[in-house]
Amino acid sequence: MVTTRTPLMAGNWKMNLDHLQAIAFTQKLAWALKDAKHDFDDVEVAVFPPYTDLRSVQTLVDADKLSLSYGAQDVSAHDSGAYTGEISGAFLSALACTYVILGHSERRTLHAETDEVVGSKVKAALKHGLVPVICVGETSEDLEKFGASAVPVAQLKAALEGVEGTPNLVVAYEPVWAIGSGQAATPEQAQTVAKALRDALEELLGESVAAATRILYGGSVKSDNIAGFMREPDVDGALIGGASLKVDEFSAIARFRQHVGS
Repeated sequence: MVTTRTPLMAGNWKMNLDHLQAIAFTQKLAWALKDAKHDFDDVEVAVFPPYTDLRSVQTLVDADKLSLSYGAQDVSAHDSGAYTGEISGAFLSALACTYVILGHSERRTLHAETDEVVGSKVKAALKHGLVPVICVGETSEDLEKFGASAVPVAQLKAALEGVEGTPNLVVAYEPVWAIGSGQAATPEQAQTVAKALRDALEELLGESVAAATRILYGGSVKSDNIAGFMREPDVDGALIGGASLKVDEFSAIARFRQHVGS
């Protein structure tokens, strides 16, 4: 793993925990990491609560001066207007969110989000100073038909179409066939795709952006398999689903260096 990129362990809560549960969970997570003497400058830890929890998490993080980062699970492509149910990037910025997850496979599948929609949301996030966590990944059918990296690379290129300069972003590779299945990709598989994604970033935005961008693996990540992924040179962290809802498990994942060495 390249030491100039700070690893990021991102917990996607999905539609779990109300605002009171979010406060309790965030406190417990912060305490668990503090008790373990976790170095947040060495490994960043972020939580992605539902929209209704964000203000509660913000208040707790500010009041207790917690070192946790936080973000939202989606953002509207629009700034304001007659878009019932949508949440503007301006609203998320006002809540001091650092990150926003975009293009998650569940959004693509359940809400029919296209590459074009994801791309418009990426631009909206960047406009409002949010760091997009761009999710890409292939189904088992895609894997069989096109190979390991073709679909994720195509999705990334589509998401970044029209983006220029040196944007601050994160890419999360989540093989759809692995999410929630208990069957993770192998570290070698994750590295193959992560390297292809970094090469695509260099082609699109230049060497400096490619070198600085963190690429996460997501898909049945657990404390007993994270070390293998973090040994790979182009894997810089994880987008964690179910395991991020368990304080001890999420804390153990964040402390992966105990398994791989400093």
